[in-house]
Amino acid sequence: MILLKQSRREFLRTAGRLSIAGSAGPFALNLATIGAAAAQTAGDYRALVCLFMYGANDHNNTVIPYDTANFNAYTAARAGITRQLNELLPLTPSVPLSGSNAGRQFALPTELSPLKTIWDAGKMAILANVGPLIVPTTKAQYTNLSVPLPPKLFSHNDQQSVWQASAPEGAKEGWGGRIGDLMASQNTNTIFTCNSVAGSAVFLAGQSTIAYQLSSSGSTPIAGLSGNLFGSSSAAATLRSIITSGGSNVFTQDLADTTQRSIDANAALSTALATAPDLPLPAELATSSVAAQLRLVARMIAARNALGAKRQVFFVSLGGFDTHDNQLTTQPGLHSQIGGALAYFYNATVTLGVANQVTAFTGSDFGRTLTSNGDGSDHGWGSHHFIVGGAVQGQRYYGTFPIMGINNNDEVGSGRLLPTTSVDQFAATLARWFGVSDANMNLVLPNIGSFSNSNLGFMSA
Repeated sequence: MILLKQSRREFLRTAGRLSIAGSAGPFALNLATIGAAAAQTAGDYRALVCLFMYGANDHNNTVIPYDTANFNAYTAARAGITRQLNELLPLTPSVPLSGSNAGRQFALPTELSPLKTIWDAGKMAILANVGPLIVPTTKAQYTNLSVPLPPKLFSHNDQQSVWQASAPEGAKEGWGGRIGDLMASQNTNTIFTCNSVAGSAVFLAGQSTIAYQLSSSGSTPIAGLSGNLFGSSSAAATLRSIITSGGSNVFTQDLADTTQRSIDANAALSTALATAPDLPLPAELATSSVAAQLRLVARMIAARNALGAKRQVFFVSLGGFDTHDNQLTTQPGLHSQIGGALAYFYNATVTLGVANQVTAFTGSDFGRTLTSNGDGSDHGWGSHHFIVGGAVQGQRYYGTFPIMGINNNDEVGSGRLLPTTSVDQFAATLARWFGVSDANMNLVLPNIGSFSNSNLGFMSA
């Protein structure tokens, strides 16, 4: 009877904590109540690294048609913002496109040459026309509003959240954090399960997993806890005692526990990184913020044994992709950072001997219009994305490329792509490789049951 009362109390306590989750409550409650039973087992080490391009990368000038017919259609639709043939690096796939995409060819702009090298080595794949969907959707269904659509389409803040969490701005949990909820028990120190080197991101928020936020140089210690404080050698110890002693009040105790957790995590990470390889950035990436973020990720992966980690999810980002104007000036510089940083990171995993255990992938708010506004492009929906790593079935295209042009069934106006692959399918393929079972996939991705294919095939076992 005592156990039943305790279980009931815990259930009600959990329900109360989740009451603010609104329509997501039943899903969150389900995850919380069966979390222990759903925990996955992990043998080797694996890491997922999300590189998010804030502002909405223009995919039309990232993965560019190279065959004559589609290149001509591309230039006709994008007057003023097209890349020229002499700026392109053709990508030869190991498996030619078939079906409606048979005969099509694609290329990267020259500033992404580091990624072409990884593609040619068979360690990078491209996923075509992926974006948030609740159910598979046709243009007629979109036009007639006959199926549920992602909320607040074409809004930056909301679509960043929908991409990362399947819910608009204000979402409490992301699919990276929900993966962490299921896998954190495999780590000796669970604080290092979900790690952001790019500030707060809903992508890493879980029900029980707390996203650990870092700067590109590592964790930030609380000032005054070591050495002399105000000229006194004992003041630091007094300060530590004050900020980690919560007393009888539940709120002050929770703050004290959080503070102590931060102190302990900083000490553990600082000790682990002190003996980790330095992995210096090449000179051309010395000022790249995203490269610096990925350097820290690589060093944390190198320190995985010291940190007691077998499963880790990381988040890094680069902003500035909202190219309504000056696109031909702005985007190539951003591309250079992305290409150089991802290539540096992949090569670092090779050096560390963990390339097959680490997978990096890109995400963004949404794609952009195929049509030009004169000097840039506007907000879209579907987009093309990269997956990089030793376990990637690379040098291949996945998904379905759209018809190149406007006024067709693949776009919903101005060349805004109607996604043919959902973010949920993209995420499920990554999560399965990471160790999430099919039985638990709906806990990570609540809409995945609406799609017939939850494994897109771009990851090896």
